[in-house]
Amino acid sequence: MTFHKAIAAAAALTFVGFAAEAQTLDAVKSRGHVLCGVSQGLPGFSNPDDKGNWTGIDVDVCRAVGAAVFGDDSKVKYVPLSAKERFTALQSGEVDVLSRNTTWTFSRDNSLGLEFVGVNYYDGQGFMVRKDLGVKSAKELAGAAVCTNTGTTTELNVADYFRANKMDYKVVAFEKADEVVAAYDAGRCDVYTTDRSGLAAQRTKLKEPNAHAVLPEIISKEPLGPAVRHGDSQWADIVRWSLNTMIIGEELGITSANVDGMKSSSNPEVKRMLGQEANFGEQLGLSQDFAYNILKRVGNYAESYNRNVGPDTPLQLDRGLNTLWKDGGILYAPPFR
Repeated sequence: MTFHKAIAAAAALTFVGFAAEAQTLDAVKSRGHVLCGVSQGLPGFSNPDDKGNWTGIDVDVCRAVGAAVFGDDSKVKYVPLSAKERFTALQSGEVDVLSRNTTWTFSRDNSLGLEFVGVNYYDGQGFMVRKDLGVKSAKELAGAAVCTNTGTTTELNVADYFRANKMDYKVVAFEKADEVVAAYDAGRCDVYTTDRSGLAAQRTKLKEPNAHAVLPEIISKEPLGPAVRHGDSQWADIVRWSLNTMIIGEELGITSANVDGMKSSSNPEVKRMLGQEANFGEQLGLSQDFAYNILKRVGNYAESYNRNVGPDTPLQLDRGLNTLWKDGGILYAPPFR
């Protein structure tokens, strides 16, 4: 192939790529709202109230995408999904983005047609038991009946842990999270295992929350974050930078309360972020003020964390690893430049 023919072929492929990439954004704009896959009810992450209003840090990612695309965080429809059905729903186009306490792993990233676009909660798997069992360590769980969800990384992690420690166990698995909680609360198993944040959330649903304790062991890495369909780079970038905007917003001290005043900041990154210099929104197919809309309507990462899962909520989760990198955690986003 000659040089000129190669350039022409590459240009044709690029055009086809751009056409494919625009499909999700065009569909979302035409529909008038984002379809967001969430859990069937996990307090602090994605949970509906008695009026059907969804809240949680995963929900806030969806709201941020709605604010980025439409300038309105209410332009989102939430689709509750079980762990088993969540990936099929994204692959089939039933949802535009999956923001459902989902662990980013090699196989999910490479064999399911998904693209993870970031981490909005760094977690690890743990165990919860009744205090009256007198168990102080997961190493004392030989022979235990363990309740968990099907279709999750949790099953493999617990199998690996018990095998590595040469302990027998019996798995009691259910498709829906509420079925797992009900079974554990009814005494059908000795142990409930899932991400430690999930244990904190589900403990609030138990008949006697204070009668249960989370054991100290953390047996896995669980980077939780939103995912989109593989092959649509533009849409992936939109979701990725919606989350990044919240993280960078905290780093730069921009909140929902002061964002209007921050427009006059002399900080170049703040000016770029809030659309006062350059037009980064254009590169995403969005308006120049997309990041401003996210921070004004949803807030930065700290605001989302504190109102949904922080120390003053029923979950009482310290920031831990989810603290900004400059404050001793590992929460980090690329710069806005």
